[in-house]
Amino acid sequence: MTLRRTLLYAVLALLTAVFVVPLLWMLLTSLKSYPDAQRIPPTWLPDPFSGYGYSKILSPGSQNPVLRWFLNSMLAATLQTLLILATASMAAYALARLRFAGRGVTFGLIVATLFVPPAALMLPNFLISDTLGWLDTLAVLVVPGAASAFGVFFLRQFFLSLPRELEEAAVLDGANQWQVFTRVVLPLSRPALATLAVLSFLTNWNDFLWPVFVLFSPDRLTLPPGLGLLQGSYNTDFPVIMAGAVLASVPVLILFVLAQRHVIQGVSRSGLKG
Repeated sequence: MTLRRTLLYAVLALLTAVFVVPLLWMLLTSLKSYPDAQRIPPTWLPDPFSGYGYSKILSPGSQNPVLRWFLNSMLAATLQTLLILATASMAAYALARLRFAGRGVTFGLIVATLFVPPAALMLPNFLISDTLGWLDTLAVLVVPGAASAFGVFFLRQFFLSLPRELEEAAVLDGANQWQVFTRVVLPLSRPALATLAVLSFLTNWNDFLWPVFVLFSPDRLTLPPGLGLLQGSYNTDFPVIMAGAVLASVPVLILFVLAQRHVIQGVSRSGLKG
């Protein structure tokens, strides 16, 4: 038993190192000066510690408005996450609890869209956004991805695992269908909603291709395509690039730390019933 536990801890330590070491290297490189980052062989610790990378991307006179890109990404990811939670929860509840003709077919069509490659939808979404006048605006980053087939599937499975008796008791107390949904089902679904919120936020936050496709003004870019502009044509300023990467990682890490307990509960309970 002791040997098995030792091997388990060794494997877990190895997996932890695989994930943590790149993050640690990114953080330490962001604290190096330009000559120190170019040193061969490279060193782990900065010598000396320097805020050169952060001062260059955060200074008011910077050619690359990283803070503006950060705010654009934060606003787009937050708004799209809220829209996904609203639309997916209502659609999932209808498919899980309401009886209507074609419910199974509707759910099957929604799940079938998960098998369509996202790249295949870029041109239709681009043409629709162009017709609506959304190109190079915040709306084009928020609305096209707000209908989440995965969110509907994920929340439906979670709703099916909830006991119907709670909803029936609310109906006996005089609650209508909307009150049952908002006052009984949604409060019980916080783990699933938190999980979907984290996944939706990460998807929008890390999206690179779609913003490049639909945004044309440098000050309207989000962080992923914006950080690509920090790469020079003839040289690579590693402290500046790593400082931008650290800035992009902070909201994601904070979000996951705050929602970690709910995420684990949501994943463990979803899919128990079909």
